[in-house]
Amino acid sequence: MDKIEEILTRGIENVYPSKEELKKVLLSGKKLRIYNGIDPTGRLHLGHMVVLRKLRQFQDLDQEIIVLIGDFTAQIGDPTDKLATRKKLTLEQIKENSANYEKLIGKILDLKKTNVRFLHNGKWNNKLKPADMLQIASNFTVSQLLERDMFQKRIKEKKEIYVHEFLYPIFQAYDSVTMDVDMEIGGNDQTFNMLAGRTLMRKTMNKEKFVLTTKLLSEPGKEKMGKTEGNLIALDEKSNEMFGKIMSWPDEMIESSFILLTDISMEKIKAGNLSPLEKKKWLAREIVTNLHSEKDAKNAEKEFENVFQKKEMPKEIIVVECSSGENLIDVIIKSKFINSRGEVKRLLQQGGIDIDGERIISADNVSLRNGNIVRLGKLKFFQVRLV
Repeated sequence: MDKIEEILTRGIENVYPSKEELKKVLLSGKKLRIYNGIDPTGRLHLGHMVVLRKLRQFQDLDQEIIVLIGDFTAQIGDPTDKLATRKKLTLEQIKENSANYEKLIGKILDLKKTNVRFLHNGKWNNKLKPADMLQIASNFTVSQLLERDMFQKRIKEKKEIYVHEFLYPIFQAYDSVTMDVDMEIGGNDQTFNMLAGRTLMRKTMNKEKFVLTTKLLSEPGKEKMGKTEGNLIALDEKSNEMFGKIMSWPDEMIESSFILLTDISMEKIKAGNLSPLEKKKWLAREIVTNLHSEKDAKNAEKEFENVFQKKEMPKEIIVVECSSGENLIDVIIKSKFINSRGEVKRLLQQGGIDIDGERIISADNVSLRNGNIVRLGKLKFFQVRLV
């Protein structure tokens, strides 16, 4: 009972219809078919890890787990949080994006067990005939679909809403019906889509579907972490890069990240009376150990300390404010350590600039994140603050 209570509480935003109802079913010993859908629009990252870890907790309770690869829905493009239509992906791009998904997911789920499987929604959605699609769509009203907050924002800003985006939650809902699931797990940004599946199962199967939403891994001032937000930490990052990027997180993220990405209790963390720096190193060790190995985590920590803690860094590092997407060279000029763009480019070519310990040789496609430490030469440092 205590384990179930923790699973339904730690890192959880909401449970539909209620936590009490779900707890009652789990305590009864009934086996549930639980799924999470992932559209292969890019690399898997720590935001995905939050939900995958929750799936693993249910897997350890011997529930049936389905990881659904949305090769069909990825072609539509989930409009969640998007004020503009997503760029259409080809099947080739989708296959390329998802090529290593199973391997990476295997770092979190136990793929040796028989209670986990991978499915692709293109298998059934591509077989739908126009008459089938009309029948499915007849279970939803226009007013229901227009309730989506991002659609309301687009309407206010007089931006277009395309029909294929409008249909996205309907196709996701059909996944629940086709797989005959008992529960769906996802981030709280997916609440609308997941509840659409609950609606369709009630109408077509007279069956209740539980929906469990997790809190999102996010930086202060941003809704979540991911590709669009420019603060993605991919599950296939090298251990050193992953460790360094986690160390660049603002201190305000430490507590929520421990809750979402580790099993360590807050009581244990607070009892240690550690500094924010030491807590963050502990967090980074835990995450890198889980996704790589304990040896990799120790080596990554050692390298981080060699780069940042054993050099003569000033006690107070200046902060340079910039906007998301601002060019690295312009930001360096703002620091006033270097006055000319030509000098910055020469230093880049010489390998004299790094961000969070990672050497940068070109300013192209560099996405600065809040808290990044930029080193110029040997002894000039500044911290990035996004405004």
